[in-house]
Order: sequence, then structure tokens, then C-alpha cells
Amino acid sequence: MEKRRHFIKKMALTTASLAGDSKLFSVSAKNYRNIIGANDRIHTAIIGLNGRGTSMAGTFTKQKNHEVSCVCDVDTRVFSKAVKAVTDAGQAYAPTTEGDCRKVLANKHIDAIYIATPDHWHAPLTIMGCQAGKHVYVEKPLSHNPHEGELAIAAARKYNRVVQMGAQRRSAPVLTQGINELHNGIIGRVYFAKTWYTNNRKATYLKPGTVPAELNYDLWQGPAPRMAYQDGLIHYNWHWFWHWGTGEALNNGTHEVDVARWGLGVEYPTRVTSIGGRYEFKDDWQTPDTQVVTMDFPDRKSIMWESRSSNGRKIEGSDRGIIFYGENGSLDTGGDSYKVYDIDGKLIKEVKSSGKEDTVQGRNTASVSLGMDSLHVADFLDAIRNNRRPNCDVEIGHKSIVGMQISNIAWRLGRDIKVDPNTGHILNDAEAQKLWSRTYEPGWEPKV
Repeated sequence: MEKRRHFIKKMALTTASLAGDSKLFSVSAKNYRNIIGANDRIHTAIIGLNGRGTSMAGTFTKQKNHEVSCVCDVDTRVFSKAVKAVTDAGQAYAPTTEGDCRKVLANKHIDAIYIATPDHWHAPLTIMGCQAGKHVYVEKPLSHNPHEGELAIAAARKYNRVVQMGAQRRSAPVLTQGINELHNGIIGRVYFAKTWYTNNRKATYLKPGTVPAELNYDLWQGPAPRMAYQDGLIHYNWHWFWHWGTGEALNNGTHEVDVARWGLGVEYPTRVTSIGGRYEFKDDWQTPDTQVVTMDFPDRKSIMWESRSSNGRKIEGSDRGIIFYGENGSLDTGGDSYKVYDIDGKLIKEVKSSGKEDTVQGRNTASVSLGMDSLHVADFLDAIRNNRRPNCDVEIGHKSIVGMQISNIAWRLGRDIKVDPNTGHILNDAEAQKLWSRTYEPGWEPKV
């Protein structure tokens, strides 16, 4: 620890002061650089603990030469569980707890942040993190709207930070092998990918309520324009309301569509369609529970995503997955495995994870099994140490979600959207272009 403090002092690392108000997006940290060598311990803060963040705190803890130094959330009720996740994963000391992410960013001891907040915080906090000199692992989706995604890319490049989106299939070794086989022609020219997601989500009804004493609701809203607190919204059902969430299309569709785009070798679409609605229940959801999205790409390629949030019948025997179709057959995947079929649907090849999971050497010489999450975290930390872009770099993440964000715009407007395949921008539709960004609480506008 003393050696690290001496190193930081010697390198004269500085950062702009982060005042305790909302106008933090204009903070500049051009002179702040975390220079991390291969043998230096990386200190991470976990931000957003009600759900995936607490689980991932344990995953981060198990990585070699790494510490979870702080856990942060606007709801203090989750602190004890998050701290326990870290200590149970083998860290010798408990991380500190913090209720304000801005104070985390001001802490020069922190090298990186992991973001598992609601969607409306993802890109703004990514930008803030880059400005404060932190590397960023942000859960999917990268952004609440396309404009924020472009700002996140700009911030990562301007401040030379590693920014990884949580599309962990990008770090799955057997799936990567399958994608390489696609690219090498195992089913000939690949032209179509069918993707899907099913679940049994129940109805959501919101009602006026009183903010719990343990919850900083004003900071939970952050960049979003202020709205009255409602029971039933926090900590999950915000997903189904446009003010904070992005619906099932980005909540789950991101994973499969990212793999589909990867396998097809495409970037931005030329046309996006979206049909569906809130069909199962008459409740307070704003986003669809049933949705079919199609995206056409240059070179006669297409992706389809089907979602049934409230009817869990499986498709092709799985609640989620991807099928690639080519001129000589098809390839099925979804996790860290794949199957190859000939043009008549006969199985000709199946590749699964070995069962002998890859490992990474953890603290106290214990080996820690790596699932896809651990592999993706390991890739993020390795990218920091080697000053390279990670497997799902911010720009890859943006390209994988912008089509789905446009699909939500198409659904809300009830028409197809034409897209510039070179930039991903909406063409010749002023009304749709208004939904490219959003309005912000005054003083919270993200800026790079």
C-alpha cells in the first residue's frame, strides 16, 4: 500500500475537485492518468448494489491482484449484503461503503468503477468516471439513448480510459470459437440471425408512496428530470418505463443481438422495424411485453429478435438463444457452446465447454473458476494493465445496442425507421430524431 501511495505521488497524478452538487459532468481531468503496471493491484468500486452489482462484487473480488475497495448505492439497506459478498469471496478486509457515487469518483485510490445502476445512469456515470480518470465496466445497455452512447465513446477516447460493456458472451471461449467458425465459412455465407428471449414477468402497478428513509431518491433520479416517488418502481420495475428504462429490448435483447451482430459481421442497420405491445396485462407498463424486431443490414443480412416477457414457453427448447442461417446450414448458440446443422437440419457438429473450467489464480493461492462473467471481468482488468481495448469496448457496445434503441423508437412511433449504415443515425424522420436523446434534470446534462 505504501509503495502504491509513493508511486501515485511520484507520478503527480491529479484530478479536478468533484464538488458535492449535480454539475459534475463538466469536470475535466485531462491531466489525471491512472498508470497501472502488470504487477500493480487494481482497486475497484462497485456502484449499484440492488441486484447484479452485489453478485458481481464477489466476481470482481476473486480476480488476481485486485481488490474491491468500495461498494456504493443510494439505498443503504443493501450495504451489509454487498460487503458480505466481498468478504465471502475471500477478501481479507471489508470494503468501505458510500452512498454518493460522486464521492467515489473523487477518491484517487480508486482505479476503476463497475456500474450496475438503472439504465438512465449508465452513460452519464461512465462519462463522469472517464473524466475522473477511472476505467469503467458498465453493465448493458451502455446507454439510455443513442446520443448518450456516442458521448460515452467520446469520453473513453478523450480521457484514454478502458470502457467495457457487460456483454460477457464476448469473452466466452467456446462461443468465440463458434463465431470464428462462422467467419471461416462453416455454413457458407451467413445472412440471417434469429434471436429470442422469453420470461414469465407479472403485472406491475405503481401507486403514490413515501420515500424510504434509507433511500436517497433524489440521487437515484440523478440525470433524469424529477418525478414523484411511486411504490413498485424501485428497485426493478423502472425497466418498463421510458423515463428510466429501455424495456426488454435492451434489458435482455442486448445479449443476443450483440452475438448476432458479431457473427454476421455487421455494424449499423439500414432499416429497423418493431411491432408488439403490452398484451398480457392491462397495467402500468409503458414498454412492450411482446415484441418482434427486425433489422436489415448491408450485403443482404438481417437480424430478428422475438421477446415474450410474460409467456415463458421456450423457443427451440430454450428461453433465449441465437440461430445463424447460412447458405449451407445453420449454427445454434446462446451460451458458451454451439451446434452446427446442415441445410436439411441434420446435426453435424456440437461443441460444449470442456467441463474443466478455465481458472484464474485468486488471492491466497486459491484457484477461482471462471464463468463468462469472470472471464469478462478478467478481460477488463487485463485491458487496463496492458492499455488495450477490451473484448466489448465501448464502441462495440454502442453498435450492438443502437439498433435496438431505434427499434424502441420505431415501436413508439408505429413505423419503420431508415438508418444511415455508416453512422447509425436516423434518416429523414424529424419526429424519430427527437427521441435520439432525452431531456435532463437541469445541471445534469452529460458533456464531454
